[in-house]
Amino acid sequence: MATVTQKSVIESVPKGLFIGGEWRDGSDGEMIAVDDPATGRVLTDVAVASVADGAAALDAAVAAQTDWARTPPRDRAELLRAAFEQLTARADEFAMLMTLEMGKTLAESRGEVTYGAEFFRWFSEETVRVSGRWSSAPNGATRLMTMKQPVGPTLMITPWNFPLAMGTRKIGPAIAAGCTMIVKPASQTPLTMLALADLLRDVGVPAGVLNVIATGRGRTGAVMEPLIRDPRLRKLTFTGSTPVGRRLMEQASQQILRVSMELGGNAPFLVFEDADIDRAIEGAMLAKMRNIGEACTAANRFYVHESVAEEFSAGLAKRMGALVLGKGTKKGVDVGPLVDEPARDKVTALVDDAVTKGARVLVGGSAPAGPGWFYEPTVLADVPSSADMAREEIFGPVAPVTTFRTDAEAIRLANDTEYGLVSYVFTRDLTRAITMSEALEYGMVGVNQGIVSNPAAPFGGVKASGVGREGGFEGIEEYLETKYVGIAL
Repeated sequence: MATVTQKSVIESVPKGLFIGGEWRDGSDGEMIAVDDPATGRVLTDVAVASVADGAAALDAAVAAQTDWARTPPRDRAELLRAAFEQLTARADEFAMLMTLEMGKTLAESRGEVTYGAEFFRWFSEETVRVSGRWSSAPNGATRLMTMKQPVGPTLMITPWNFPLAMGTRKIGPAIAAGCTMIVKPASQTPLTMLALADLLRDVGVPAGVLNVIATGRGRTGAVMEPLIRDPRLRKLTFTGSTPVGRRLMEQASQQILRVSMELGGNAPFLVFEDADIDRAIEGAMLAKMRNIGEACTAANRFYVHESVAEEFSAGLAKRMGALVLGKGTKKGVDVGPLVDEPARDKVTALVDDAVTKGARVLVGGSAPAGPGWFYEPTVLADVPSSADMAREEIFGPVAPVTTFRTDAEAIRLANDTEYGLVSYVFTRDLTRAITMSEALEYGMVGVNQGIVSNPAAPFGGVKASGVGREGGFEGIEEYLETKYVGIAL
């Protein structure tokens, strides 16, 4: 096997638009630079779509839909299985690519390849399990039959923080259900999706079933909105911020599109007085530092019982302070850079605001000098509820700790947000774990663990964190319509 290097993986990625099974240049010739967040330098340039290119991608998806929906489930399943195997075999290549364009360490990127590939394997197994039901009407005069059919052409808008897995989590069930797709990757990290499109073509996904178009940072809306308003599009799925999700849902309402939205989070991490503190600290490291804290599932608010707050905070600060900051491709590095300068500026502003309002810095608290968009792993104590980070997603390596006294107070603090994606509970009391899981207004709850994401489980939130579920048995339902047929006897 050839050695995977920065140069080799960048050169191997197609730089065009993938429409109708072919790579092509953008119709207006525009390109966009993809930067290395560890250095601020340009990695390469890729073609971006015009409004005409977006229309061409939808044309291709619509043209392929009928034949794709009729493709035997076993054939679609085998394509997904082949994609799983190829992605697994090329794990080092995809890991290097993600590290270069997003910043996370190679170890984390390899973990994302494993996680992302698993959606292809999971949905390859679900493809052949899609079924309806047969029953008799109560009066016995009619037979009731239901069947599942693909929703149809789908627009997928994916984020930069998990360039591979957020794509496979949508593409996998769409292929399984028989839907054609247009994928619009984030402008900061298009390379991974372009490489994935090439892989899917190589394993035999038919022309037009998958189309990938990157867009420029100032014209995404101009390209996406005509697609969303086109009556031939039947579904929109988006992973990203809640404000953008709201705008997209407003546009989608005009055509009554099926939508699934995985939006922002403000995850509380609750540590009770009976918790195993060492286990809670380990869970906190996973919940906070996975993906450099740039994850919607990242613990955003740490609520710790006052009797154990000092022990927990000191232990967490020790672990965070020992992390090595640096370029993700370097050996021994634990934490890479944030994705771009605006992301680092936001984290800096949130930390400065909290400190101004009375928070204490236990470790970190600043951006190091030099190139790249780095920020020190940080633990803050005594963070007041008035701090901006109590309401806003930090999306960086910062753990703000606040104390509580009673279970009721912990529930009130945890639920005091418009978001409801994921929450974490650390306790040895089974009754408390159950009652907290029921009381917390979140779509997912992690009990004594800092990672809840699993391809076999339904991922999604409530309130302003979105609608619909991805993964699990529920994931394929987002791409299927139920048709009822009444048969008179």
